[in-house]
Amino acid sequence: MSTSTLPLMEHFYTIQGEGFHTGRAAYFVRLAGCDVGCVWCDVKESWDANAHPQININNILEYVKDAKAEMAVITGGEPLLHHLDELTSLLQQNNIETNIETSGSSPLSGNWNWICVSPKKFKEPLLEVIEKANELKIVVFNKSDFEWAEKYAALVNENCILYLQPEWDKAEQVLPLIIDYVKQNPQWKISLQTHKYLQIP
Repeated sequence: MSTSTLPLMEHFYTIQGEGFHTGRAAYFVRLAGCDVGCVWCDVKESWDANAHPQININNILEYVKDAKAEMAVITGGEPLLHHLDELTSLLQQNNIETNIETSGSSPLSGNWNWICVSPKKFKEPLLEVIEKANELKIVVFNKSDFEWAEKYAALVNENCILYLQPEWDKAEQVLPLIIDYVKQNPQWKISLQTHKYLQIP
């Protein structure tokens, strides 16, 4: 049994609402601690790691197994502030897929079936993480974000899937821009926060 612990803000079984795995059942493990600080973040209570309990990784595994989940999504906060090799190995040994949602701003750790990198202007991602991304997800807040998106699309590997996602509170303004952009640049796809439409976590 491992003695390793991680600061856990919340955990829940739901449906993945964004990106490539949209619509799949997923157990979300939201780790606390973030040094990126997006102004539009909808989980700012996750930023302070000291405000949340340290939970043994064996307990985290049991949460996922009890739900009979086949996929775990490790998110935050910024999950790569923590060393994730042990947690991900434990999950994979129990036949649970490991996905991460990260800004890529800290060094990569963990063993991953899927890496979703969503770079933020508040703290730029590391090239080593960008190059390993299976999915690049750019949150579009204003017109300048398209140029930002192309900057990182030029750095990912050739198999990485490219997504543009409207920032939820600005969706009415930016979604028409995204639709036009994707029609003109079909290498991009649109990601929507479908869990918010479904009114689930």
